Amino acid sequence: MRLLDTDVMVDILRANQKAIDWLDSLKEAPGLVGFVSMELMQGCKDKGEMNRLINEMQPFVVHWPSDAACGRALHTYARAHLSHGVGILDALIGECAVERQAVLCTFNQRHFRGIENLKTEQPYERK
Repeated sequence: MRLLDTDVMVDILRANQKAIDWLDSLKEAPGLVGFVSMELMQGCKDKGEMNRLINEMQPFVVHWPSDAACGRALHTYARAHLSHGVGILDALIGECAVERQAVLCTFNQRHFRGIENLKTEQPYERK
């Protein structure tokens, strides 16, 4: 299973051809962590943009971390925020991916380095 980070989803929403080609090449549709969906919504400027975004996210299954994963995210944040710069949402997104044994597709791999057992991949070449 693959889960998309916000940066990859932004490329898809902007119809970046490399992102679209990569997405089309997948045998299994990737999912979104609920917090990624909320980060995308945070960038909307008006109700029209929000409605378009919601429609564009319809094909993606949204995954939420369990209570246990949220607890691990708290510990991860406490351990890795100062040493690795792990952010609050990064800890929650990363622990949700770990819980599902999913690969997190992201270009912000540095943000996730402090999360133990997290597998990440850069999904396509970006210039």
